[in-house]
Amino acid sequence: MTSIQPKRILHVVGAMNRAGTETMLMNLYRNINHKEIQFDFISYNQEEAHYDEEIKSLGGRIIKLSNTQSVKELYLAIKKFGPYQAVHAHTLFHCGIATFAAWLAGVKIRVSHAHTTYDKSEKLIRKIYIKLMSYIIKSFSTHLLACSKEAGRYLYGKKGVLHSHYSYFPNVIDYSKFIDTPNRKINEFKVETGLGNSVVIGHIGRFIEAKNHDFLINILKCIVKKDASIKLLLVGDGDLKEHIEKRVEIEGIINNVRLVGIREDIETVLHSLDVFVFPSIYEGLGLVLLEAQATGIPCVVSEAIQPEADLQLNLVSTLYLKEGPNKWAEEILNKVGKREKNSKKIIESFEQRGFSPEVGKMKLLNIYQLKSGEEYEKSIDRFL
Repeated sequence: MTSIQPKRILHVVGAMNRAGTETMLMNLYRNINHKEIQFDFISYNQEEAHYDEEIKSLGGRIIKLSNTQSVKELYLAIKKFGPYQAVHAHTLFHCGIATFAAWLAGVKIRVSHAHTTYDKSEKLIRKIYIKLMSYIIKSFSTHLLACSKEAGRYLYGKKGVLHSHYSYFPNVIDYSKFIDTPNRKINEFKVETGLGNSVVIGHIGRFIEAKNHDFLINILKCIVKKDASIKLLLVGDGDLKEHIEKRVEIEGIINNVRLVGIREDIETVLHSLDVFVFPSIYEGLGLVLLEAQATGIPCVVSEAIQPEADLQLNLVSTLYLKEGPNKWAEEILNKVGKREKNSKKIIESFEQRGFSPEVGKMKLLNIYQLKSGEEYEKSIDRFL
């Protein structure tokens, strides 16, 4: 007797490393019934990514491709590993390549998903590519999703967000695990990293230009003039990590900085902080900011952070980068000790805004046509 195979959804990503979009996908993937639905992932990175092993353990497949601009390569992968109920692309303007290949392969549900608000290239060839891909995305996508209004406007244009196929899809997190963390774990982490009883400001993110680590170092230089015991905790990895390590040494603040690489225990890390600092140059939404607010810690963020990421818990202060490191240092010091301790209030804020994995899962199942409309509405009503 042949067993019923799960419906498969293909997600197109760069690589399943620990970052906002990828973490959101894993939050959703962990919450579906894997006997009925499975996720596969197209990856354009040949190296082993952070979530690859977990994906395989849950029954998903990592499909490694090499040429991001090849419609044929992606088309053949869809035909070989399918059939797919839907193809869901998360790769900015490359979503055009993905949705066109999916259309050629006969996939009926083709989703483009906007996660960022900026593309730094000013080259003419890139501008032509962007214009072409924007047209293809809107022509071959059956659904247009965005994690914020600004991300949607950036990828789809002002007219695109008025399209009947467009909808806002909140970044979802498993916020329940961030609400409370045992003091024992927090104390162990502080001992392990040499933070002791110091006031700790922190940042979690890849060491790339967009995350603005250099500005963080400038802020810290201002802070240590007021209190030499304060520590800066940096979590993550990336191309600019070595540059920041050298800068810390040159600036003479090596004793005030802790670089701890990629961590699995992000909830413990966040609970160890007094203030979370997020000075991004551009950002689609900022999933880690949601995680920070789930722990109740105050946050100081740049104007690039989208307003949808503020849970209105009076935890988020927004400053312009042009206001300079001194102003940022003052605001950060002013936030120390202003943690939100009412966990019920935090939970209610998440639920009201649809950031829970359950709400996200129900919305995706509806998009993928794996749940009837009536069933979907009943499910959503339970959580909103």
